[in-house]
Amino acid sequence: MNPIDQLRAARPGHLGDTPVDPRTRAAELSRAMAGPRRAPARRGVVRPGWGLGLAGAAAAVTAVAVTISATGGTVPDASPARPNPDLAISGPEVPGSTASGPASSSSASSSPTASASRVELSSRSILLAAAHGAARQPDTTGAYWHTASVTRMLSEAADGDYTVVELARNEGWTPLATGGEQWFRTRSLGARPASPDDEAAWRRAGSPTRIKVEVPGKQGSGGYGGYVVSTEPGEAKDDRSPLVDGDKVFWLGRNVTMKDLRGLPDDPGALKAWLLRAYKGTGTEADTPMSSDAWLFSVAIGLITEMPVTPRVRGAAFRMLADLKTAEVSRDVTDAEGRTGSAVAIEERVRGKADAKGPEGVLRNRLIFDEATGTALARDSVVVRPGGLQAGFEPGTVWHSQTILEAGWTDEKPAS
Repeated sequence: MNPIDQLRAARPGHLGDTPVDPRTRAAELSRAMAGPRRAPARRGVVRPGWGLGLAGAAAAVTAVAVTISATGGTVPDASPARPNPDLAISGPEVPGSTASGPASSSSASSSPTASASRVELSSRSILLAAAHGAARQPDTTGAYWHTASVTRMLSEAADGDYTVVELARNEGWTPLATGGEQWFRTRSLGARPASPDDEAAWRRAGSPTRIKVEVPGKQGSGGYGGYVVSTEPGEAKDDRSPLVDGDKVFWLGRNVTMKDLRGLPDDPGALKAWLLRAYKGTGTEADTPMSSDAWLFSVAIGLITEMPVTPRVRGAAFRMLADLKTAEVSRDVTDAEGRTGSAVAIEERVRGKADAKGPEGVLRNRLIFDEATGTALARDSVVVRPGGLQAGFEPGTVWHSQTILEAGWTDEKPAS
């Protein structure tokens, strides 16, 4: 599922257009992305999950990456035109971040894939190398599947000509056993001007600590369409929820259980057929048309980044991506945490709302991964053609990103 569908589906209808506290908004979005449905006819979501997984819930809040990928394995990425791509967070603001890749109790930490003497590979060979590395990781389990990530999203200020980036740290714990509860922790890291030029404009506007940001194509009762963000970090907010039907943990176009995920076929053709049984010609979270390639890409990224599948299934997901003719691959890509890896991307046409009359946009959705181990580093969305929620951004802007800090099994129960 792409970030446009995520944001479109995320806001509960009963809250209307009223501006909300960023911590409240973060919690709402983190619950809206991949939660299993209580009834097939109900489009609403139940509880957290970015993309397609409840355990990776917080990811949907926001995100920003750094570069736009290019076709093939030897062409360097183009830098974003706006804003300044130097958005990586360092220091105490982002607890748990590392420079070496996501920590995991079930897989080896990532290692740089670029070296001066390496042989240049084809796009398919890069993905097959990642598949091989992913499948070789140890297959362990624990009491909970635990994920932690930092998300970033760009927004335009309503009261000034500048862009801000919103940041949040998110964690999720999904139980292996049925009948339990999922746990979620979300913390806003605050908003900030996205570049030096944006900071100058923010200062000209009086350096506000609470900033109204716009959502293109949406008007609220306050005379603008959007919400309010704070420049100050917030306190961590914990939540928990019973598993839907006692055993449903993720949404893959349909409700799935932990048993379903652990039993997925590890042959790429069989995995593709299993997944496509849920494909209806639209996105996983909204009724907007989506090609089968874009749908499979979205689902495969969810499997790779944040779902508790076996290493061999994660490898099969990379092999499935290698067979998508519309996917593009590049090397030496840096994520928002400063880690370098390879990337696979696909373009998608988007609108801000299903009934929007504004210009149609194009996003490049991308997975950044460690080629040697198949470890996911980040996922992001780059503006190719402005439109929808990205109408105010120039081509090349990295609008949304999620950097993966941890994804693995643990026996430690989250503190209440």
